Amino acid sequence: MIAMVDAPTNLGLRPPKPTSVPGCSKAPEALRGAGLHDRLIADGATFSGVVLPGRYVDDWTSGVARVRNQDALIDHALRLATHLEGIFARHQAPLVIGGDCSLLVGAGISLARRGRFGLVHIDGHTDFRHPGNSERCASVAGEDLAAAIGLHWPALSQVENLGPYFAREHVAHIGCRDSDEALDEARGLLAAVVTARQWMANPDASLSRIRGALEGSAQGYWLHLDVDVLDPAYMPAVDSPDPGGLTPEQLITLLRALAPHAVGAQVCVFDPDLDPDGHLARLLADIVATGFAQLGQRG
Repeated sequence: MIAMVDAPTNLGLRPPKPTSVPGCSKAPEALRGAGLHDRLIADGATFSGVVLPGRYVDDWTSGVARVRNQDALIDHALRLATHLEGIFARHQAPLVIGGDCSLLVGAGISLARRGRFGLVHIDGHTDFRHPGNSERCASVAGEDLAAAIGLHWPALSQVENLGPYFAREHVAHIGCRDSDEALDEARGLLAAVVTARQWMANPDASLSRIRGALEGSAQGYWLHLDVDVLDPAYMPAVDSPDPGGLTPEQLITLLRALAPHAVGAQVCVFDPDLDPDGHLARLLADIVATGFAQLGQRG
């Protein structure tokens, strides 16, 4: 059974402009308004509450080994991890509606407390920025995968000395563009990396690669979805849109193939501020309700 959790955090994103705050914290409510929660509950899901973040403060300073909103982000990750533990204890599959990609830290902590799990990272970017390849580590929404496999500063990658939260030999990434600046590094470290172009060219072969990468993660895997994996022709309401992404139908096919065997999932980075008439929220609600309908049923 799916247990929905709203996690309206924007703590891992850079401000869209000085003194403003990212709008993705409004995504859970926008998707509720678009009918997502009602659709899933009608199909048997439960609603398991909200994990609120602390206040967004653009407190990043160049040259200091801290990301923006670091204290609030770690606090939110720990509270989300504890919330997810309660869902797992009830033998339910959490579906976390975010919020930005920093949610992966909280999910990783929760799963690492329970054992060792794999990860499927569906994202239009590798999110592989870390102190070893960049002097501008600042926003965890672009660094979440690196943090999840232990490449970031210990404050993020070693919470409760649990890192790496996911072993890199059981991590697969799907969806980045061929121009992603960390693509070669990710290919050298992760079990499988499939670009959006490769997935669209041969989904069956790509899915076989992904499943092969997850074979040793006996306790199951977590499913991360950043909606910027979609082409901006369909989903422009994200903070970093890049052409060359999936169509909604292709994404639904991918989610239907992977969701049943996942132990849980998260949906990230939809920004309702960029969707004034709500039509993109309705599109995303349909993708999530359809693609995740069987979440956890075989996990």
